[in-house]
Amino acid sequence: MNYEDQLEEGVALLHEGDYDHALDISYKLQKMEPNTSDGHHLEAMVFQKLNQWEKSIQALDTAIALEKEKSGYYNLRGFAKLQLDDLEAARKDFEKAIDLDDSPAAHRNLVLYKIMDDQGNEAIEYLLSRIKTNPKDVENWILMGDLMQRAGQDAKARTYYQQAQKMDPENEYVRKQLSGE
Repeated sequence: MNYEDQLEEGVALLHEGDYDHALDISYKLQKMEPNTSDGHHLEAMVFQKLNQWEKSIQALDTAIALEKEKSGYYNLRGFAKLQLDDLEAARKDFEKAIDLDDSPAAHRNLVLYKIMDDQGNEAIEYLLSRIKTNPKDVENWILMGDLMQRAGQDAKARTYYQQAQKMDPENEYVRKQLSGE
């Protein structure tokens, strides 16, 4: 099996929840192509699924050393750092991902950083500006609904969830939020 096929199989196994085999493939990929980042990226994603944040960060450090311009690597590493309460390092990674390609996922994670750093009002303002900038990004509407709900603003939360539902009628999370399940 060639490199691309093995990478595809490893990602499929990750999504199926077969983490041991996905991790084995990540190590094979690293041996097959030691100067590419894919195997390290797959390894990092497996460790994130296993909540092994330090190992994920180590794998992403290597992936970033091999390929410095992938915003997804910085975003994933920032998320792992957020889980370890290394908030400032997480913020820097999210900002780097945003600088590289205006990553929507990194913007959302920057909102999470602001919430965890007790900057709730700034998080809301930032998210509102993101919604104005990119009104078609359903995840921003959902996150805003979540923020409003946590703040006890159920009516406002409902309007954000309703907008998200208009954009993505099949979204199970939004459906549950609106039905009160």
